[in-house]
Amino acid sequence: MCATYCLRPLYQVVFPPKAPICTGCDWGSDMPKLIKLYIQQVFIGFGLSAVFTAILLYFDIANLQRLLLGSSDGVLGLFLIFFFNGLVFAGVQFAIRIMRMGCEEDDDDDDDRGMPIHLGQLIPIRISTRDRGDMR
Repeated sequence: MCATYCLRPLYQVVFPPKAPICTGCDWGSDMPKLIKLYIQQVFIGFGLSAVFTAILLYFDIANLQRLLLGSSDGVLGLFLIFFFNGLVFAGVQFAIRIMRMGCEEDDDDDDDRGMPIHLGQLIPIRISTRDRGDMR
């Protein structure tokens, strides 16, 4: 163990590594890429939530500013609006990022996807309409 206390990610506390890690406070150097991506998208989502909540208050949408600032429980309401919008925005931000991951590296157009399949020449077949008695 190292003599200095480094901030370690939460997953290292829950799942301790096999060997002691001393990264010199290099937070997240051995963190999986998906976890880094998720934390990044959560920060972006909550940042968007802060901007969205500020716009709601500034433009006084549905008298929300007067309601929140005029009540003794307004701070709680403001926090709840920020927090739950942050959860939604973070989830949507992460979903969009994950869904776009496949499009970033798909630069090759050499494959046959999307090309029509030609099986041969089509031949017309005569169908009789008199034998429909057993289909009723």
